[in-house]
Amino acid sequence: MKQKILIVEDQFIEADYLRMMLTAAGYPVCSIARSVAEAQEIIKNEQPNLVLLDIFLKGKFTGIDLAKQLKEEHIAFIYLSANSNEEILTAAKATEPYGFLVKPFREKDLLVSLEIAFYLYEHSINAKWQTEMQVKKELLQIEKTNDNWTQKFLSTARALQRYLSFDCLAVKFKSLEGDHFSGFALSRIGFDEYQVIGITELSIMSGLDPEKIRKLLMHTPVDNTAGWYNGDDFKSLFATHPMKALFANTFGMASNLVLPFLSADNFIFSLSFFRRIPDGYSAEKMDWLFRLQQPLSALMNGIATDEKRGALSMNYKPAMEEQAALKSGVGYFEDIVGSSPALLHIMDMINQVAPSDTSVLILGESGTGKEKIADSIHQLSPRKGQPFVKINCAALPASLIESELFGHEKGAFTGAIGKRIGKFERAEKGTVFLDEIGELPLELQVKLLRVLQEKEIERVGAESSIKINVRIIAATNRNLEKEVAEGRFRLDLYYRLNVFPVLLPPLRDRREDLPALIEYFIHYYNRKAGKKITGVADKVLKKMMAYDWPGNIRELEHLIERHILLAKTSVIEDINLPKFVSNEQPDIISAGRMKTIDENERDHILAVLKKCNGKIWGPAGAAEILNLPPSTLRSKMKKLGIKKEYGE
Repeated sequence: MKQKILIVEDQFIEADYLRMMLTAAGYPVCSIARSVAEAQEIIKNEQPNLVLLDIFLKGKFTGIDLAKQLKEEHIAFIYLSANSNEEILTAAKATEPYGFLVKPFREKDLLVSLEIAFYLYEHSINAKWQTEMQVKKELLQIEKTNDNWTQKFLSTARALQRYLSFDCLAVKFKSLEGDHFSGFALSRIGFDEYQVIGITELSIMSGLDPEKIRKLLMHTPVDNTAGWYNGDDFKSLFATHPMKALFANTFGMASNLVLPFLSADNFIFSLSFFRRIPDGYSAEKMDWLFRLQQPLSALMNGIATDEKRGALSMNYKPAMEEQAALKSGVGYFEDIVGSSPALLHIMDMINQVAPSDTSVLILGESGTGKEKIADSIHQLSPRKGQPFVKINCAALPASLIESELFGHEKGAFTGAIGKRIGKFERAEKGTVFLDEIGELPLELQVKLLRVLQEKEIERVGAESSIKINVRIIAATNRNLEKEVAEGRFRLDLYYRLNVFPVLLPPLRDRREDLPALIEYFIHYYNRKAGKKITGVADKVLKKMMAYDWPGNIRELEHLIERHILLAKTSVIEDINLPKFVSNEQPDIISAGRMKTIDENERDHILAVLKKCNGKIWGPAGAAEILNLPPSTLRSKMKKLGIKKEYGE
C-alpha cells in the first residue's frame, strides 16, 4: 500500500486538484488542512507519512513554522509555492525539505517529486543506521587490536572524525578514588593527521608554565554529565572549567561536546570534542554519540588497568614513535593543497558525500577551486573510472545549449546534418559537472529539472526519451537564492540541486594555506619551465600574506607562473601584486537617472579592457582581473555589445 499524504493548502481549488491527482495515482489522502492548527490536529490523529505543504497560509503561522515541527518529528514534507523572496527561501532551506514544487506544476512533476522524497526519506534513515553500524564495527575492531592505548585513541578519533567533525579531541581520565585528572589531546593538523598534545606541548603552545597547567588539571571538575555547548554557552563554562578556557584561548575553540563514562575497573573517562566554529554541535550529534556509548565503554575496558595507572602520572607523555605514527596521514586529497580548518571542513564534506549519488552544489567565488572539488568528489566515488564530463554553462551559445547537453537527431534543425550525442549521454555511468549553473537560461532550467527528476533525456528532434545514469555536480559563483528571488533561477531546480551544498572559502579566509600553495605552484611550474626556483623571499611572503587575493587560487597560480619566468635567481625576490579598479559609486546619467546594472557592468568591463590594452586571456589579462573565466568574459562582452576590437 502507498504512503499516506496530508495536504496543507488554504486555496480550495488547488487543494482539491492535488487530492484528485494523488487519489488517481493510488495515494491515500488525509483530510485537507487549511491552516497550521488544522494540520497539527490531523498529524496527531492520522499520522501521515508525507506532507505537501504550502509556505503561505492564512493565519498567524506559516508553512515554515509547521515544517520545523515536521522536521523534529521526522515526517517528510515537500514545499508548495508560487514565489518566494530571499528571506523566505533562507528560512525554508533551514528546515531541510525533501522537495519543492513550484506552482503551477504537472501531474508527472508531482508524482516524481513524491517518489524522490520517499526515496530520500528512506535513504536518510538507512544511511544513518548504516553509518552507526559501520562506526560500531570499527570501534569493535579497534578494541581487539594489541595497540597501546594512545594508538587506540588515535584509531578511535579517525573512526569518529568522518561522522562527528572536530578540530581537537581531549581525553581526560582519573581513577575513581583519585584526586586529579590526567590526559592528552589530539589536535587535527591534516585531513587524517593528528598531533598529540600533552602538558609539555600545551605549555609551549599556550606560553603557560607546565606547573600551572598541572594545577589547572587538579582544579578541573569532573565532566559527569554529557552535553553540548555552542558559542556563549561554551564561554559560560570557562569560570568553572579552566582547561576548557585554556583550549579556547590557545586553539580558538568555540564549541564543545562532552561524553563521560565509567570503566569496569573504576576509571572515570571523558571524551571532549572541540570545534572552532560557534555552532559545531547539536542535540542530533549528541544523540548519535550516545548510541556509541557501549562500544566506546568496551574499548576503555579493554585497556589494561596498569596502562591506565601509568598514564595517570602528571608527567605522562606518549612516546615519540607514537607521536610520529599519529602524524602519518593518508593521502585522500593529494590534489587539494592546505590544512587550514576551513579547508579540512570541506574535505570532511567531500569524504561524506562522495560515496553516494547525491547531487552536490558547489558554491564559492571565482578561482576558489570548484572544478578541483568536483573532480575529487568524482574520484572518491564508485563512479571513478567512468566519464567526468564538464559543461561550462556560460560558454555555450544560447541557441546550441540544448543540443550540446542532450544531443540532436539528424535534420532536427538547419545545419543538423547528422545525429549528435549530447554531453549527458557521453557521461553515462559517470558524472556531469555543470559549471556556472547560474548562467543557464530559464527555458533550459526546466528541461534540466526534468532530467534530474526523471533520469531521462530527449534529443532535439527525437520522438522518444533515453534513460540515463549520471551523477550531477553543479557549481556557481552567484548567489542562487538572490537569483531565485529576482526570477532568474527556478526555485524547484535550486532545491533539487541544493541537496548537499558545499561552500568553498575564499583564499583570504585560509591564508595559513598560502605557504603550501606557493610551494605547490613553484614545484609545478618549475617542471613546466625547466627552472629551479626554491621559494620566495621572506618580504615577498609577508606581502602575499597581507594581500586579499580577490582572484583567489587562480590569481595566485597565474602570479607564481609569471614570476617563475621572470625570476633571475633561485628565489623570487619581489612580486608585483595587481592594483584593482576601485568600486566607485555608480555613474549618474543625465537628469539624475542611475545607470542600470548592465550599463555599469559594461562600463566596468570596458575600463578593465582599456587598462589591459584589450588583453583578455592569460596573466594580467582582463579575465584574471575580473575574476572570470575568459570564455565567460567573452560571453558577457557579446551580451553587452562590447566590440571584438577589444580582443587580444
